Amino acid sequence: MSLVEEFNDYRTRMNERIMSYDNKVIKRFFNLDTNTYMEGALDVKTKEMLGLVASMVLRCDDCIKYHVGKCYEEGVTDEQFMEVSSIANLVGGSIVIPHFRRAVEYWEELKERGSAK
Repeated sequence: MSLVEEFNDYRTRMNERIMSYDNKVIKRFFNLDTNTYMEGALDVKTKEMLGLVASMVLRCDDCIKYHVGKCYEEGVTDEQFMEVSSIANLVGGSIVIPHFRRAVEYWEELKERGSAK
């Protein structure tokens, strides 16, 4: 199973499990997250790039994968991906580099899968 499939399958399965508890606070938090990344004063592509920078600086690999995937879906180019990553590395420092490596690995797999369609 590929990195992309493994991540998306796990995320979907666990989100469904979490939602099965029917906790109002958790549901509201998930809804807030969903609504935050919707089109507004900023377009979705910009918001996803911001989410990627924040995720890289916070060193959340699951968050990074999620936002790398969303950036790919929104049409972020290689050059934009590298500029976003440059900002994250600058703000977060060298400790971000291992997470950047995994982000590049995930990005490249998304591109390979996209060209295989």
